[in-house]
Amino acid sequence: DWSSDVCSSDLNDAHAGALQVKPMAGRPQTSPTVAARRGFTRPLSRRWALATLVLAGGRTIAADVKEAAGRKLDFQLTEGFGDVREADLRAVLTSAAETLWRHCPNTRWEVTGFHVYRSRATPITLHEHRADGRIAIGLTSEGRRWAQFAFQFAHEFAHALASHAGDWKARWIGNHGANQWFEEALCETASLFALRAMSRGWAEQPPYPNWRSYAPALANYAEERLVQAASVLPATASFGNWFATELESLRKAPTQRDKNLVVARQLLPLFEAQPSGWESLTTLNLTPDRDPAKPFARHLADWRGAAPEAQHEF
Repeated sequence: DWSSDVCSSDLNDAHAGALQVKPMAGRPQTSPTVAARRGFTRPLSRRWALATLVLAGGRTIAADVKEAAGRKLDFQLTEGFGDVREADLRAVLTSAAETLWRHCPNTRWEVTGFHVYRSRATPITLHEHRADGRIAIGLTSEGRRWAQFAFQFAHEFAHALASHAGDWKARWIGNHGANQWFEEALCETASLFALRAMSRGWAEQPPYPNWRSYAPALANYAEERLVQAASVLPATASFGNWFATELESLRKAPTQRDKNLVVARQLLPLFEAQPSGWESLTTLNLTPDRDPAKPFARHLADWRGAAPEAQHEF
């Protein structure tokens, strides 16, 4: 919680340099004789060559543009987040999202981006897209509480990966009944993962040079959450016994954050050892079996069945 910290980037705004483009070396113009041998009745003109390139390469260029758009993290931010510069908040949210997004190289967005607004209730990712196609995410944090912003946004970004990435219309979007607690635990894991990854990243290459000193605060925020989990279940206690006792409670009330956090503490080492596992989150809600009361074991089997074979080991 950095509510008392001054983290302004006023003196460190980045200035993009001019893009240097070298002209392509031209080829010698085709002579009339050579052109005739190749079946042309007159020399190749520049206009003809450009038209040929457009016809031949237009589809490829369009595909490249669509591919780039599908990988873009575009955030539309509203007001209401308190004493915070939009550029600074955007830098924090981008940093949090990229800790997960970089491990999902085969995933694309078919939406126009994200609409991030100030929620007065709880952090939330809405099931329905906005009229402009954006995914709506509400955050409750305000001011310069960058660690809290990162924690909340990473959680909601993981929900977006599970419910809105790729062909989102094919997904089971909504409350998943008795197994909703598992997605909540995965998203809590994402928050811990993001904070720890951001801490390491900001120590070397922060969004602004004067933010490097805040890198430890990110890791500390995650550590405080892990200490909170230990108050529910000591690290030396048996997770298996605890889980067997608490599973039914989780199936009835999926957003028990203290219990979600205990599960997240158990999952975190798996994702830190194999961060490519985050891409498997994009198949969690592709199961054709949408029985809200199905057993957890079947839910896991369905997830594995929906995932590409390359993700099965994870």
